[in-house]
Order: sequence, then C-alpha cells, then structure tokens
Amino acid sequence: MVVNKGLKSLVESSPNFSNQALENAINELKTGWVIKSVELDTAIENNTVLTTSQKNDLRDDINNIAYLNVGRYLNDMVRHTNSILDGTIMPIPADEEQTFTFLEALQSVQSLQNIIPEFYGVPASEKNRSIKDHFGILNNMFVSTDDSSQPVFTTLKESISFISNANLATESALETAYDDLKDFVNSTRDDSTDFQQTLDTFATAVATAHTNFDTALQSHPYSIKRTQMIADRESIVTQLTLENSNITSLRTYTETLTDNQAYVGVADDEELRKLMAKVAQNANWKDYFENYVTNQSYLNPVYTTTTDSDKSAIIDQVLASRGLPDVLDFLDFDAVSNKAQRDHRVDNKNYDFLTVEQQITRSCEQLGLDVANLSVADQSRRLLTNLNEQDRSNVARELDLNESSNTLS
Repeated sequence: MVVNKGLKSLVESSPNFSNQALENAINELKTGWVIKSVELDTAIENNTVLTTSQKNDLRDDINNIAYLNVGRYLNDMVRHTNSILDGTIMPIPADEEQTFTFLEALQSVQSLQNIIPEFYGVPASEKNRSIKDHFGILNNMFVSTDDSSQPVFTTLKESISFISNANLATESALETAYDDLKDFVNSTRDDSTDFQQTLDTFATAVATAHTNFDTALQSHPYSIKRTQMIADRESIVTQLTLENSNITSLRTYTETLTDNQAYVGVADDEELRKLMAKVAQNANWKDYFENYVTNQSYLNPVYTTTTDSDKSAIIDQVLASRGLPDVLDFLDFDAVSNKAQRDHRVDNKNYDFLTVEQQITRSCEQLGLDVANLSVADQSRRLLTNLNEQDRSNVARELDLNESSNTLS
C-alpha cells in the first residue's frame, strides 16, 4: 500500500539525484599528497587536447604504485556513480540513443531480488546481485560497516593522515611531480612530437616519485599504514569492478531470467508444454517439460518439512489420515491375509484355492520372510509387521518425491 502522506509534494518536485554524499566523504580524505593526486587526475580527465588513448596511457604510466595514486580511485568512484545516475554507464552503439536510466537500473535490481531466490533458492547476494552489489558505492558503503570493523574510508583517512603528518621528503617530491605534470596538462594547446616527449618526461617523474615514496613507506612505522592503504584500495577497486560489471550487464541478465520465467509459465498448458519439450534441444529443458506433470503430481503441501523429526511426524499424520495401520491384531488371520493381498508386492493369483493359513504362508514367502519352523501366528505377526512397515515406506517415498520435485536443481 502506497503511503499518501507527502506523495503529492513528491510528484510535484524533482528528486535532484546526486552523489553528493559520496563526494562529501571523499573530501574528508583530501590531505597531503592526496589533494595533489586528485587535482592531477581531474586535470587529465577534463583536458580537451589529449585523446582518450593518450589519457589512458598517461593514467597507466602514473599508476605504477596504485595505492599511492589515490586521486585515481577516488575520482573513479565519483565518475562511476555519476554514470549510474545519468545512465551513461550502460554501453550502447555509437549510432543509438542512450535510453538507459537510473530508474531502469533500480527496477531491474529490484526484480532480481525476487527472481533469483525463485530460480536458485538463495538470496540475490549469494549471486553477487544484491542491491549493494549494484549501488554500494552510491549508497556510501565505505563510510560504515555492519559489524565492529572500521569502514574503508575511516582506515584510509587514518593512513593518509598518519603518513602526511610525517612530512617525508619523498612525499614533498611527489607533490612537486604531481604539480609539474598537472601544470603541463593544463597548459597544452596542441598535440605534437615535442609535446608527447615532454608529457612522457613529466609522467616518468611522477612514476619515479611514486616509487621513492613507496620505498620510504616500507619501513616502520609507515609500513602498517602502507599495508592498510593497499587493502583499502583493493576493496574500492573490487567493488567498482563488481558494480560496473553488474550494471552494464543488467539488461541482458535480467532479460534472460525474465524470459526463462515466462517459458516456465507456459508449462501448465498441455499443448505448449509438449511444444517446448519438442523444440528445446537442451537436455535440461527437455527433461523439465517432459517430466513436468509427473513431478507436479508428487507435490503435496502436506509433505512440506525441513527436518528428519518433522518427516517422522508427517508420516505418522498421513498414515493416521488414511486409517493406517488398518490391522492391529496379527491373530486376525483373515484381516492380515486381506491386507497382504492388497500389497502390490504380493501376487494373489489362485489365493481362492488356499486356506487363510496357506495364504499367509504364501505371502510371507513372496516377501522373502523366513517361515521355517514358525507357527501360523508367528508368520502372521512377521507378515503384519512387514506390511505396516511398507505402508510407512510408501508414505516416506511420497514425501521424498515431493521434496525432490520441490527442490531447485
């Protein structure tokens, strides 16, 4: 049911979606060399002279010590979340109009939360398709945790501050290298051989400064923060990769699941079910539709259970509902013999020519029960026990068939 309070005001205004919360959190990390790193990455991104190939090459050149190149992965998060909000994250052919929207992404992910459990029997998170697996960064996942561990941004900020406060000469050298490359990028007016050589020289200077800074951080007490920064960057990059892969494949992944859901929906129609079994060449598909009616016949909500003790109780309930055991006194030879003749394992041909005692003996022999030197009463007791156990086994088999038909596979 929709909540009406505030609804009118909502539809009469724009949501103004943004990633401002993420940007605010990132601003808290901009200390020391990180400020310069962010500025350099921004200058490269905004430059209108450098080609995409040149920008990518330059970014690769200065990413030799990736955890120190903080501006790269911080800005990547901003660019990534912006592309989710404006829909440009979805790759499309150059000659086609961009129709993917944030709303489509939300609706698709929402549908996956229902379809995946239906098809796979597990929550979407177990398929790396939860809401967090698509929008975790946009939802500022790195500023909080669900347990007692510290958030990524918290430990990253502590590491950056600790290192920056040390005022290492190698950090100052890196900041200078960042500024030199940034100033050159901002001053570019055209592309030429001399230009490329100078660009490469400045890029090499940054890479060298990264290496020198990293060497300094490998000694105590900075090594602990260095290790933490490497781990924090890995968490960020892993999440970026996951979200990008998930969202760019949303249309095809969701379409596949919903199409399969629709195909399954025709199974209740006899003619369409036969058609599917004939045209599907995949063995799994053929088996599903060919055995659909049989497996459906095994389904019985009465048999729904989760533990072995529940199964035993359900078997008792089903037997009682069928009036079983229907013979309690093994000395009632007529009743025991009649029960035996209703058992599918017993061939009662020509039983009319036998006495009831002979019928009991013959039934025992057919069921593989030893009757040597046993009185008719003992034979009847053994036979009745076997017949009652068979009743219980039949119900247990029905329960297993229901469980099998109701188990995703």
